[in-house]
Amino acid sequence: MGILVASCGDKNGPPPVYRLSDLELQHRVYADVKAVGRYRGGLTAILDYAGTVDLLADGAGAGNALPRRESKEELWAVWNGILDYNLALDSIRQYHSSYYLVGGKRLRNDSFLVFHAAFLAQYAAALEFIAMASKCSACDALLDEPVPELGLPGGAWAAYRYRYLNVGMATQFAALEVVHESLDPQDFLGIAEGIKADSALVWKMGEGQGEKMTFENARAVTEELGKAAWFPIQAGVSEWMGDTKVWRVNASLVSAEQIEELAPQLLPGDILLERREWYLSNVGLPGFWPHAALYVGTSEEREAFFGNDEETREWVVEQGEASGRLDGLLQSRYPEAWEKSVATDSTGHRPRIVEAMSEGVSFTTLEHSADCDSLAVLRPKLPPKEKARAVLEAFHYSGRPYDFDFDFLTDSSLVCTELVYKCYERSTDFAGLEFPVVSLLGRKVTPANAIARQLDETWGTSLQQYDLILFLDGHEKEGRAAIAGIDEFRQSWRRPKWHVLK
Repeated sequence: MGILVASCGDKNGPPPVYRLSDLELQHRVYADVKAVGRYRGGLTAILDYAGTVDLLADGAGAGNALPRRESKEELWAVWNGILDYNLALDSIRQYHSSYYLVGGKRLRNDSFLVFHAAFLAQYAAALEFIAMASKCSACDALLDEPVPELGLPGGAWAAYRYRYLNVGMATQFAALEVVHESLDPQDFLGIAEGIKADSALVWKMGEGQGEKMTFENARAVTEELGKAAWFPIQAGVSEWMGDTKVWRVNASLVSAEQIEELAPQLLPGDILLERREWYLSNVGLPGFWPHAALYVGTSEEREAFFGNDEETREWVVEQGEASGRLDGLLQSRYPEAWEKSVATDSTGHRPRIVEAMSEGVSFTTLEHSADCDSLAVLRPKLPPKEKARAVLEAFHYSGRPYDFDFDFLTDSSLVCTELVYKCYERSTDFAGLEFPVVSLLGRKVTPANAIARQLDETWGTSLQQYDLILFLDGHEKEGRAAIAGIDEFRQSWRRPKWHVLK
């Protein structure tokens, strides 16, 4: 599989860097410098974590001992994170690779700064991680292994080493160092410090160690490699964790007509799994399904669903709302959130979804949330009273910030699946749902992809917690999403994370 490049001139993609106006390029440079800093920080955190827990030492898998499953899962989580951040930096580096075609000298130098910083962050992290992995006798096999639940393809480790352990990469590094010295680019957001540190690390690795690794791995990597580096390269990265597409910018595979047809099929308490191709907000989230949201419906839909259920009405009265109406309880207990839940947006659509996004836990319209490329609707096999409690919890968490640390232990900020998890979390008087919990870089989390996997593995058994209501399966080549069945959905969690790898 060769390197996949999305053309900067594609009609759906952003214009190439040299065709941006001066003002557009200034904004682009500022946003991309900020993104490089974030992605570089992500790589640093992952490498620090790997070193702290000693994942890659020979203690796990030395001699005749086989690595424990939990050790392998931790290693794969590290590897997945490194590939994610590498991909994001690839996008930035590729977009600014034509910096030399930018007209003005100042802006040309600034575009080079972004290109150089992204290149160095990738190269330095790669050399450091490869050096760490070289201490582990089992790592070559484990890192080359396909891990469907994380979206890791087989052979990625051989491709990664092939890419970074070669003379061409070292030559490019040296050439860019010379260019950097001659251009005197500006320092935005302290990025010069990162460039200096990454450059120093690469030079240090080159004092024998980097060259030794390159020499020792060259033949083995070449023999293992039946393909070039698999990393998909896209163009035009912007704000960290923002709703930023890097290809097929203005279109989603799920159509407005499909969303309109979907609305009558939904009930409060439904869980939506969503996938958006080409969004950099997918970075750091493992597997094919990166996002989950909770359908709470409109006030009328809640009344129609809960109003005639005697058990729910009794529970609402127990909560202090004499009318027995769930919306009466929502309005009295969380008045600010309730007002947001009934307000229409600029297009006249009303909120029906609560989801945790980069802006925080927000009420959004179905038309906005379902504007994605693949969508699945899961209906918990729970009575209305349980779903009413989940809706109440969603209103409780409304307005809290997004959890960029992916820490399920705290409630002060939430990530998308953490919101769904906590809305349906079991307690002494609440059956709720049992969510799969995995360790991701030392934190216990429930990825959206793990929910899809759980349904696959429990389908048709007494442990099955959901019914599949609808699966709109995105087809990139056809430019549309098509209705698919349970068999296709059950396999979806095994798909590569990045669509271009399909």
